Amino acid sequence: AGTRAFLEAHAQGGDLNMIGQVGVGFYAAFLIADYVKVISKHNDDDWHVWEISCDGTFSVSTCEPYNGMGRGTVIILTLKEDKQEYAEEKKIKEVIKKHSEFIQYPIYLRVQKEREIEVTDDEEENAEEE
Repeated sequence: AGTRAFLEAHAQGGDLNMIGQVGVGFYAAFLIADYVKVISKHNDDDWHVWEISCDGTFSVSTCEPYNGMGRGTVIILTLKEDKQEYAEEKKIKEVIKKHSEFIQYPIYLRVQKEREIEVTDDEEENAEEE
């Protein structure tokens, strides 16, 4: 829907002002990211991928469905060197809670947990024998 209108305006030489097209909230992603990829599907449209760099260059194209999703939006940020704390689960939850108070749609956060377990030499040898 919105992507189709953007692509039609682009094809006709329309205004491609980044803030006017993607919104101030989206543009704010560049406060912490050098590169943003948005993969999205509306019910009445194809899947599209927007790839935007902080220098204002961008591309929009159709793409394959993302990880088996039927519809929705995935936002992938390449964080700036000095903004790596935004990759931490605690910081992400803090930002979501602070800025999504009035959003009526669910926001899902997929996290991966890792933990280190110390292995003794005997346990390591037994694992290698198996």
